[in-house]
Amino acid sequence: MIRIVLADDHKLFAKALEGLIEEHEGFLVEEVFPNGKELLEYLKNNTVDVILTDLNMPLVNGFEVLKYAKAHFPDTKIIVLSMYDEEKIFKEAIHLGADAFILKDADPDELIFTITEVYEGRYLKNFNRVIQQAKQGPFFDGFREKYRLSRRETQILKMISEGMINKDIADSLCLSIQTVETHRKNINLKLQVNSMVDLLNKVKEMNL
Repeated sequence: MIRIVLADDHKLFAKALEGLIEEHEGFLVEEVFPNGKELLEYLKNNTVDVILTDLNMPLVNGFEVLKYAKAHFPDTKIIVLSMYDEEKIFKEAIHLGADAFILKDADPDELIFTITEVYEGRYLKNFNRVIQQAKQGPFFDGFREKYRLSRRETQILKMISEGMINKDIADSLCLSIQTVETHRKNINLKLQVNSMVDLLNKVKEMNL
């Protein structure tokens, strides 16, 4: 049983997320907190496996949760939930020790898959490539803005340009193959391409 605590000041979202997680066998959401302060107080007297935390919360925000929890509970895994797909936020969360970073509009199967990978200790090993990219520089922000690509879509587009197939991309980013396929469909729509040849021509145009 994976023991999880969740911190998010949006009550409807938090309750919906709790229900979604507990639909899956082997997952238990022990507590839901409206801010980071109550979460950290709980951790002082209780042991959990995985923390899911929003970043923007009253009293104690998600960044402060990361700093304190990583210093005092190093064995507890932390997954950051954010509605902001911004490189600066992503890099700061990783720098503070986040074990994973998930956008709030991610597919449910991506979240469940990530929790499992993080809990079993595989996520950071496979995610190292992404972390290194985040530390080295932006993910082609100009093209992201032009084509309204998400950070995840840009990562996948870069991997496609390197000749990686869906399975390899899924393994590298700790996603399910179904999630990668969905991202690829969205990429094709945003770039207005209908074939692999068109996509690769667009990649060449973008100098990736």
